Amino acid sequence: MGVHVVSTGENLWAISNRYGVAIQTIVEVNGLPSASSLVPGLALYIPDNQLPIRSYKIKPGDQIWKLAQRFETDISSIVRANPGVDPNQLFIGQIINIPSPVKLEISTLGFLVPSGGSTELSMLDSVAGQLTYLAVVAYSFTAEGYAYNEIEDSAIVARSKQLNITPLMMIRNFTGVDFSAELAGKVLANPVYRRNLVQSIVNLTRQRGFGGVSIDFEFIPPPQRNDFNLFLRELKNALGKLILHVNVHAKTADIPTNRIIGAYDYSSIGRAADIVAVMTIDYGYPGGPPDPIAPIWWMEQVIQYSITQINPRKLQIAMPLYGYDKVVGTNVTRAMSVVSAQNQAISTGSPIQFDQYSMSPWYRHWSAGVEQVVWFEDIRSFIEKYRLIDVYQLLGTTYWQISLPAPQNWAYMRKNIDVMK
Repeated sequence: MGVHVVSTGENLWAISNRYGVAIQTIVEVNGLPSASSLVPGLALYIPDNQLPIRSYKIKPGDQIWKLAQRFETDISSIVRANPGVDPNQLFIGQIINIPSPVKLEISTLGFLVPSGGSTELSMLDSVAGQLTYLAVVAYSFTAEGYAYNEIEDSAIVARSKQLNITPLMMIRNFTGVDFSAELAGKVLANPVYRRNLVQSIVNLTRQRGFGGVSIDFEFIPPPQRNDFNLFLRELKNALGKLILHVNVHAKTADIPTNRIIGAYDYSSIGRAADIVAVMTIDYGYPGGPPDPIAPIWWMEQVIQYSITQINPRKLQIAMPLYGYDKVVGTNVTRAMSVVSAQNQAISTGSPIQFDQYSMSPWYRHWSAGVEQVVWFEDIRSFIEKYRLIDVYQLLGTTYWQISLPAPQNWAYMRKNIDVMK
């Protein structure tokens, strides 16, 4: 696996010679600002010719020779990839590495908030092979339940289809600058408004050429839990063969009275929807203390709960393509792409740390004498998240959002993952 963590004093010339990969390739794949600046702790993705590494959890009846056949590899390769593991003493629940030409196959969804700029289409072109669905974040609804378009998106929808990406109309209870619990509660609780919403969503989805709809209703009042379930069943019935994709806040237990997660009945949502995307992001949230955005231990707990309620082959988890720069003490937060976070560490000469528990990179820097801490994602944290998808045999992942540059992620996917179309 081609990951190189920069040590003090290293330069790209030496790293290029070590791996036999051109300096310019390393610069482009990692989104580096130049070939002359590195920082200790920086994780570089180095493309190689090695087989992808699959992550597999041992099940009853598994034997090493059977796994070699299933993954089209040989026993000796599996043994070498798992030092210290006795191939004749595998135990249920054990996770092993399997070098294999049979790539992880997943369904992916990228969110895109249209801005009307011409660069969006070229950006979409660049990641087209890594997307199954594109959720166009451009729709909301009125207090009477009528869905409407906020930003012109016809060119994006058309280009998605040309690129063999299924566009989904993403609708949110978003008003102005934030999600409105009042809007969601009022519409869902009223049978007439709820019917208006179902019919107007279906009409817009068909009229504007979408392949389905992605629902993102957040902070739904807990008393509307059953109303939301009813809405989703009615919507799926009206959509017919069109996709119903539902985004839900992450949780590790059902707490029906909680104002953030209480309205999400995972089991009912999983039965109604074609795909459920659990938002395993913002563990470290804007305005909160410096924390990893998507720590692997938390994501795994969320997955372990989720698959007790939702068929794992319907389940997507979320990956952030961003980082948070927080002022220590006030927790004032600035969001930035993963590349911007990485390159800020380089420009400020801030060594990057890697937290093994959360499997997340972070660093500290000072601005005008004020301490700031940045948590973000890099190739190491992305790989760990794909391993979770593989181990738990989930449907796939979502990305918030694809306008944020993340070249390491896309390069890794192109080599190691097959995306369903």
